[in-house]
Amino acid sequence: MTDTPRSPWRLRDFRVLFAAGSLSHLASNVGYVAIPLLAVTALGAGPGQAGALAALSTAAFLLVGLPAGVWVDRLPTRRVLVAADAARAALFFSVPVAWWLDVLSLPQLYAVVLLNGCATVFFDIGSQSALPDLVGRDRLVPANAALVSLMAGANIAGRGAGGLLVQLCTAPPAILLGGAAYLASALGLTRIGRRTAPATAPARRQGLRAETAAGLRHVLGSRELRALALTATLGNLGAQMINAILPVLFTRELGLSAGALGAYWAAGGVGILLGAAVARRLAARLGHGRALGLAGLWFAPAALAVALVGDGPWLWVAGAGWLAAMTKTGIDNVLGVTLRQHMTPDDLLGRMNATFRFLLTGALAVGSVLGGLVGEVAGVRAAVWAGAVCMAGAFLPVFCSPVRGLRKLPPAALPA
Repeated sequence: MTDTPRSPWRLRDFRVLFAAGSLSHLASNVGYVAIPLLAVTALGAGPGQAGALAALSTAAFLLVGLPAGVWVDRLPTRRVLVAADAARAALFFSVPVAWWLDVLSLPQLYAVVLLNGCATVFFDIGSQSALPDLVGRDRLVPANAALVSLMAGANIAGRGAGGLLVQLCTAPPAILLGGAAYLASALGLTRIGRRTAPATAPARRQGLRAETAAGLRHVLGSRELRALALTATLGNLGAQMINAILPVLFTRELGLSAGALGAYWAAGGVGILLGAAVARRLAARLGHGRALGLAGLWFAPAALAVALVGDGPWLWVAGAGWLAAMTKTGIDNVLGVTLRQHMTPDDLLGRMNATFRFLLTGALAVGSVLGGLVGEVAGVRAAVWAGAVCMAGAFLPVFCSPVRGLRKLPPAALPA
């Protein structure tokens, strides 16, 4: 990226966060492919078990997501990030060890993905909450664009590499490499020079329940934030209904390889990368909120093509639909996240992000269960169609809200 006076790349701490985050995202995406494929191909998991495995990977946001925001607001952010990645490394290492000892089981995989999800709660909330302090609010749009591009690049490299590694050398070595990447990320994060202090001073702290409720009121009491949350929640719900069932559809019904599944998911990463690349230009040309609304109208309906996935050219049609739908996600992840950071004071950032993560990742958990249930009862094709319809209409809450009328970012919110 071009270095400018307002570029976050001038800041050492942002460069450290970006480098460490690249390793963390790579590890997450390798596990995203390798763990469910290990369950399906080696442990005999069916549609319901695959759905349960995917649900457990995100269920932690329902269990500890909201109070985690309070704790992130109370703790130094660097310590939270380092501890989260160290925990995820240990959990990933346990899978190949159990495999080589011939004691690996589905219950262990359930426990690994659940606890890994708990660590991810703190990492995701902490990284988004630290960003305004690390780069300043005037650099949030380019900083968020860089981090969304990072996530997309990790989706492409991690999911593509995960599928290829499973195909070439089985899942356990792939998961081992993921654990090593988490460990390297934890070590890298210790180099952040700015030891971000707790956002909530001890003198202002209330009880856990009261502070959690303040975060919920901030998000749900704002028409703009509420619309952003609802659109993202519906998008996640539909996407996860599809993703939870795809390993079964690809490997059993279509007879496709793990590499094909990894490449399909990698196409979504390309879409997110494209969305992040055009987000700033769309906002400059159309206005910040109008760009969010129109991007949904242009790209979200393409998700319907995903339900046409099949052999030959239909795989390409579905991949193109997935790429277009994820382009919309990339735009949302830059402009929507920046908007909500601008609308939230520093002392509520952790709880705001926790509320969004609770809703968004809770939708992933519900989507995994729904995908598995619909797959068991009505077939995997019905589950994919249901998810595609949900994704196609997810843009409507933002499109029909005051967000679409915002021409520029509002001033930074004052402390609560």
